[in-house]
Amino acid sequence: MKNTALTHIHESLGAKMLPFAGYNMPILYEGVNAEHETVRNAVGVFDVSHMGEFLLSGPNALALIQKVTSNDASVLTVGRAQYSCLPNSDGGVVDDLIIYKMKEEQYLLVVNASNIEKDWNWISALNDLDVDMKNISEDYSLLAIQGPKAVEAMQALSSIDLAAIKYYHFEVADFAGIDNVIISATGYTGSGGFEIYCKNTEVEQIWNKVFEAGAAYGIKPIGLAARDTLRLEMGFCLYGNDISDTTSPLEAGLGWITKFTKEFTNSENLKKQKEEGVIRKLVAFEMQERAVPRHDYEIVDGTGAVIGIVTSGTMSPSMNKGIGLGYVTVANSAVDNDIYIRIRKNDVPAKVVKLPFYKK
Repeated sequence: MKNTALTHIHESLGAKMLPFAGYNMPILYEGVNAEHETVRNAVGVFDVSHMGEFLLSGPNALALIQKVTSNDASVLTVGRAQYSCLPNSDGGVVDDLIIYKMKEEQYLLVVNASNIEKDWNWISALNDLDVDMKNISEDYSLLAIQGPKAVEAMQALSSIDLAAIKYYHFEVADFAGIDNVIISATGYTGSGGFEIYCKNTEVEQIWNKVFEAGAAYGIKPIGLAARDTLRLEMGFCLYGNDISDTTSPLEAGLGWITKFTKEFTNSENLKKQKEEGVIRKLVAFEMQERAVPRHDYEIVDGTGAVIGIVTSGTMSPSMNKGIGLGYVTVANSAVDNDIYIRIRKNDVPAKVVKLPFYKK
């Protein structure tokens, strides 16, 4: 089991630690609901240093990224980031990722922790363009400082104007007394804030200074359990649940990151799927009675016929109702459509809704 550079701090804070993607990770500190509310209303800090980082450099770096990802990375300028995915050859998704344009001819790819080796092998196998690839995952830490008070709370730690960094843009600047830190206006919570990339040797200093600066703003450490409820309230996909090797980006509602203005892995088949139409779609739903939908519960129609499966589900802390994502047949995918979630042999009513669940 791997540790992050901050594992000893999480343990000293009494975090509940559990294995996740091969790492010993903090799942809970004081409780999911309290941590969730901290991020929605103030500012919280996640250690997500288990995520993977690949550095791609050279004159053909963009060409390789264009070949392996679904989105159009040619629109990126230095200082901008882009959400994308790695399609596989069979219509599914190897992983979803964020691409950062660091310099001309240099890109940082941030991938899911559980897929680091798989993604590295996939991209490497397609690298016939002599692109220099470095897997720097083991050397870098990642903190997500999230919440509506994040900008105000963190401004004292940097000489640059944090409020000026637009969504999905980033700066490489000083932060918490460390130079050349990536300060990225991205996150997985829908409540604003930053993701901070630094070396493992620097992260403890940054963590301590972040908590000093945020003390007056009610800052707290947040575990991965609340990260999941926060992302689900926004309808953000989780790899391994809502997207996988067997779900196409079009079925998952990721047509907006699937650009057919270029050729990429399996683009011809995905373009055909778009033209012909998908047969199932990822939908969001809210329970109409007090009940909690869970991963792999069956979704049925009014006659009891199985029409799909729940991929993510929880009791929403912000809305105090059961919410979920799941794949259903296209005929049952319209907003306001009545569906039922089969929970221990009971078919509990739910309604298809428009994302996000949580409206600020």
